[in-house]
Amino acid sequence: MTKRKGLSLYFFLLFALTIIAQEIPIQHVLGEKYNDRYKYSNLLTIAKDGEGGSVLVRSYYQGIVLRPKGYFVERYDENLQLVSEYNYKLKNANFVDGYVRNGQVYLLFLDYNYTTQAYDYTIHRSPISEYNFTTETLLSIPSKEVRNPLDKNYYNRNFSSGFTTSVLFDQAKSGFAITTHFKKGKNNKHFIYVFNAKLEKLIEHDFSAEVEEKNYAFENVAFSKNMDKAFLIGKSYFKKRRFNALERKFQYELVQVSREGGKTQTFDSPGKFSEGLIPLVAGDKILCVGFYADRKNNRYNGLAYFELVSGSLQLVSKKYNPFSEQFMMDKFGRDDDKEIKNLVFKNATINPDGSILFDAEEYFMTSSVQANSSGGRVKIERFHHNDIVSAKLDANGDVLWTRNINKSEVTQGDGAYASYSSYVHKGDTYFFLSTSSENPQLLSGERLLFKQGLSRNRNVFVIKLDTNGHISYEKLIDDKEARLPLMVSKPLINKSDDALLFYAKRGSKKQLAKVSIEGR
Repeated sequence: MTKRKGLSLYFFLLFALTIIAQEIPIQHVLGEKYNDRYKYSNLLTIAKDGEGGSVLVRSYYQGIVLRPKGYFVERYDENLQLVSEYNYKLKNANFVDGYVRNGQVYLLFLDYNYTTQAYDYTIHRSPISEYNFTTETLLSIPSKEVRNPLDKNYYNRNFSSGFTTSVLFDQAKSGFAITTHFKKGKNNKHFIYVFNAKLEKLIEHDFSAEVEEKNYAFENVAFSKNMDKAFLIGKSYFKKRRFNALERKFQYELVQVSREGGKTQTFDSPGKFSEGLIPLVAGDKILCVGFYADRKNNRYNGLAYFELVSGSLQLVSKKYNPFSEQFMMDKFGRDDDKEIKNLVFKNATINPDGSILFDAEEYFMTSSVQANSSGGRVKIERFHHNDIVSAKLDANGDVLWTRNINKSEVTQGDGAYASYSSYVHKGDTYFFLSTSSENPQLLSGERLLFKQGLSRNRNVFVIKLDTNGHISYEKLIDDKEARLPLMVSKPLINKSDDALLFYAKRGSKKQLAKVSIEGR
């Protein structure tokens, strides 16, 4: 090869690599690795500290038989440098959720008070500048002690214990709703409470009249701009003892609560059954988007769109968009066993032009009984995080495209390392996932397939679906560059900077990773 031809080939390859690198305009920075005193822990929440940095809260476990011992608070500056650590020693507390607002960290717990024989929702909060936790009781609900009172199971909700409760935050964590359902004999009470992030109780609604014939398992919540209304959506289970073959035991309902009272709205039509919905507030409209089935067998057949008027909950538009043959081919190839079920929402966004982007994941749990080292038998639960389904609807609720990303993950422990996170930037959706796979396959028909590898270390891939649904991907962080696995499903999303912050940890080492999406 001549020198001129060699240089030409070099510059051609350099140009080609530059084009590929610019296909997904993302940069990443890895923070310094730090030693960590707690080998066994779970990340509970990560939030902005209000000064350009971040605050993380973990629960940690110690002992020959691992038991929860307390909560570890870490603060990092904008350069991913560790600023402070605080050990909040608190045993036998049942953590629900947490957030950071106005320079304070808030931790929400649900515990049983044996003195008053009641369940107490309590907030532990402290300034992050000088840690000094104080405790405040938000709610106290009289009840006997039950197993798993905080029960958010999407597919097998248990209402027979006599007391069940759930807590729902909106995506921005601007507030939260607490639902409590207590039943003993003829006493059947269900209340819905709404708090803002300052812990001010905005709404208390007696929902008891609705639970005479149905039990409610709420899944998602949205709030009006000034938080004078809350919109909860979930399954209502009929209490009828006998169902014929054509009847369904549950239906999806939207519940609106305010200081003036409450209203409900149902969606199902003959031969069309809602299988998962999420509410979105768009001015004076409420949009509910999700999936539907055309039979009562829990198999998903397409995308659903409902438009309602805020306040009256009048249903003004209803649309069902069946999955296309191309989507089914993307997902299953030529496999005849085409069954889609158990989709759980991860993200939903309304674009400036009124179009809607949302994505969900196939999630389910399996269990088995295995022999342990002492000769006994123990129940093992496995959590499956499979394919990603992403869709775009136009401002009228008609489908523009639907895409499937094939993956299969299973975990018995901390699910933060599994699953994925997504972010919408200027109409494009970016997905971040961690996998041992080295070479995902982009098959014909925009079909992307991730196969599990055997390496202990994991790569981080970014997948881009552009505004037209075209798919591209690249390896964002190589397993040789980041020796610690990232908790890809629990990022801190900073919309003002179009950046995501991920926590990475293994054993006694930890670090942060920042991913920035560049403007187009």
